[in-house]
Amino acid sequence: MSENAARRLSRMFYRISIAIEAGKDRLSDLDGAIGDADHGITMSLGFMAVNAELAKLDLDHMLPSEVFTAAASAFLDAVGASTGPLYATAFRRAAQALKQDERLSLAGQAAIVEAMTTGIKERGKGQRGDKTMLDAWIPATEAAVGARARAAGSLEMWNSVLEAAEAGANSTRSMVAARGRAARLGERSLGHMDPGAASAVIILRAMKDTFSEDGAK
Repeated sequence: MSENAARRLSRMFYRISIAIEAGKDRLSDLDGAIGDADHGITMSLGFMAVNAELAKLDLDHMLPSEVFTAAASAFLDAVGASTGPLYATAFRRAAQALKQDERLSLAGQAAIVEAMTTGIKERGKGQRGDKTMLDAWIPATEAAVGARARAAGSLEMWNSVLEAAEAGANSTRSMVAARGRAARLGERSLGHMDPGAASAVIILRAMKDTFSEDGAK
């Protein structure tokens, strides 16, 4: 089971990379309005590095937790900016969560979302309403935890996760940035979607596409 699970995670990371690459220009445009205009490039480099690393590994003899650990190191090595440590910590927390259930069960998938959010919060010291990626990740986690509690099916859970993340990302348009370079703009950050929240939606959509198609329970 773990062999298949490791390959499923590799497929997930590949999908994320393709989707981030496709949305790279839009992400950088969003960042250009309130930041350095490099978020799309940064995220693309990070996930390309993850896929390059996973391609070297013997996935048939790896646990899912080990895939996330490898992803954390590769992402951090490729991305030295603030996003690097945030997602590296997210992936490490996901690896720790998966050690409790290496099967990638539906509960385990919810635990991945929850653990990644916890890692981002711990590393970035942020909270909902700061106009950051957490404005997408936190509602996504709430949706995942709620779906797990009511024993929802795979597609139902991931649809609710993605809908919550999209709503959270859209809500950042009405926020004044409290963290990062965008915070220096003050009221001028109003009206712009946070690029980190936008990329979080892309990541979660790729996760949904991977896990919900498998119909994992």
